[in-house]
Amino acid sequence: MMKNMGIHKSNTFKVCLLIGLTLSFCSSLYSQTYLQKYIGEGLENNIVMRQKSIGLEKSLLALKEARGWFYPSAVLTGDYIWAEGGRTIPFPVGDLLNPIYSTLNQLTNSQSFPQVENMEIQLMPKNFYDARIRVAYPVLSPERHYNYMIKKDEIKMAEYEIDTYKQELIRDIETAYYNYCLAVDAKKIFESALGLVNKNLQVNESLVRNGKGLHANVLRAESEAELIKSRLREAENLRLNAKSWFNFLLNKPLSDTVIYEFIDLPEDLYRVVTTEPVVYNRSELKQLNTALTIRQSVLDMNRRYAIPRVYTFVDLGSQAFNWDFSSKSRFLLAGVQVNVPVFSGLRNRVKISTSKLEISELELTRENTSRQFSVAAGVSRNNLNTAMVNHTSSLKQYESARAYFRLIETGYSEGVNSLIEFMDARNQLTGSEIQVKLNWYKVLSAYSDLKRQTANSSDQ
Repeated sequence: MMKNMGIHKSNTFKVCLLIGLTLSFCSSLYSQTYLQKYIGEGLENNIVMRQKSIGLEKSLLALKEARGWFYPSAVLTGDYIWAEGGRTIPFPVGDLLNPIYSTLNQLTNSQSFPQVENMEIQLMPKNFYDARIRVAYPVLSPERHYNYMIKKDEIKMAEYEIDTYKQELIRDIETAYYNYCLAVDAKKIFESALGLVNKNLQVNESLVRNGKGLHANVLRAESEAELIKSRLREAENLRLNAKSWFNFLLNKPLSDTVIYEFIDLPEDLYRVVTTEPVVYNRSELKQLNTALTIRQSVLDMNRRYAIPRVYTFVDLGSQAFNWDFSSKSRFLLAGVQVNVPVFSGLRNRVKISTSKLEISELELTRENTSRQFSVAAGVSRNNLNTAMVNHTSSLKQYESARAYFRLIETGYSEGVNSLIEFMDARNQLTGSEIQVKLNWYKVLSAYSDLKRQTANSSDQ
């Protein structure tokens, strides 16, 4: 019978252990998924992200506009003119023809050739229209090609700018969530400490009522309880502030509830901290490289200032007086226009020199920025390493403080240790427990910052 009970207890223990491990695993998995959900909400709802997305859409439209220059353009134009008065040209048709007509009338003995009046032709057309469709196409225009390339690179610039802010936002959301969880944990620790102090207070009050205790112990316990309540209020205030900031990053109402879940340390933590950080994936450096490409395109375009620009056009239209539309009014006109730069006051040479200086300036900026990022990544890795060491140390301190508290608590209940020793042990336990939580979230925050410094975010 006893053997069966032992077996039953062993199986029960194994089942409970399995359930506990499963719940722990599910809790960790859920927390990671929930944090990723918050990150997704922040990336989708953040106002600055929306603004930068609009900038990207504008760059895409600019690229479409640049692509349009590779197609012919067609323009319909029409003019109608009505004029009265103005300059005229005298045309002496009568003086030219009337003598001839008179002679012909005498020879034919008739009046078949009447006299003609002199005419005045008005220079400004009256009741005249001119309508045409002009189809134009730039056959040779270097600006068209380089403008298209620049617009494509500007899209990359906008994408890198969004990616840069995205990485910053992910880090800020993660850090804000860790701060919120830390405040929640600190509140729980102080609530537990307050319960312990209140229990001690009740014991001392009972001893005083029974004439076996000191009133000073009651006063000390009451003072300790008020101190814990003060720290509990501070923890609650930190929780509310952390919640407001976290909701602000997600562009949600500041009072919205934030779900707390335990966040486990990443699996690749030790690999990351022992690997030399690299920064070539940072969007800022890619953005500078793209800016250099744009400047190089501008320089190449400026160097081709002497290339002739060739344009062709075809006009299909009709022009006549009194709205006449016939085979005589319709016309076809085609042409080629060539522009060859000869002299422009050395402005093109100045543009070339300016472009070269801008490229040199950007190269120096890129080099300096890369060095700054390398330093920041190294500092971030050192911070992560320090946070990990501190966390390990705080765990050992917590185990020692917990064992010490148990001994003092037992001795205090047996009258061996004093109330001061009990309170001191309890303070050490509370402080070490809070330090464990603080260092835990410091490791998570340092890891998040290192991901930012090396552009190694899984949410990109």
